[in-house]
Amino acid sequence: MENESVLIAHGKMLPLMETFYSVQGEGFNSGKPAFFIRLGGCDIGCRWCDVKESWNSNLHPYTLTDEIVKSTFDCPARAVVVTGGEPLSYNLNYLCKKLKENHILVFLETSGTHRLSGEWDWICLSPKKNHFPLEAMHNKADELKVIIQDESDFAWAEENEKLVHDNCLLYLQPEWSQRKTVIPMIVEYCKKHPQWTISLQVHKYMNIP
Repeated sequence: MENESVLIAHGKMLPLMETFYSVQGEGFNSGKPAFFIRLGGCDIGCRWCDVKESWNSNLHPYTLTDEIVKSTFDCPARAVVVTGGEPLSYNLNYLCKKLKENHILVFLETSGTHRLSGEWDWICLSPKKNHFPLEAMHNKADELKVIIQDESDFAWAEENEKLVHDNCLLYLQPEWSQRKTVIPMIVEYCKKHPQWTISLQVHKYMNIP
């Protein structure tokens, strides 16, 4: 058997925080059942992140990717969302290959700050102001989802809009703790800029993990 460092380099071991079966709560695929694979480790550290416990990869044991893939087999929804943390901190080629061999659709949630690995059926790019995405990631995104915490974030959304391809779907999502303040702002912005759609974290409204 290959040693652990080689397995990690080839994406055959990944720092697994958790897996769970739920529904997608945000963006284009909102409301659709999916199996979630959450990887540990993030070098961005947004202060409003609702999964801060994912940041430190040392807290999440490296797990054989084959075992992670096996955990999806009993899921009736043949769709997997890979999230984090920042999942592209790791080589995801092997994970995607094995999932696709089992006829599973694969969806990625990323800030776009690391080089793309893996073959994906859907890529949601959620850029963060404190760490600009790699230029190539804008061209790969099927969906651009910008978190709105205050009025200044609309300019950030416009900056990223200019970089994505014409068919990329555009979403503005209120930062959860500021939703009562920013939802009216987002509504007015979308009325003036109808190319944008509002994304709500529907899983939180429904108390779904």
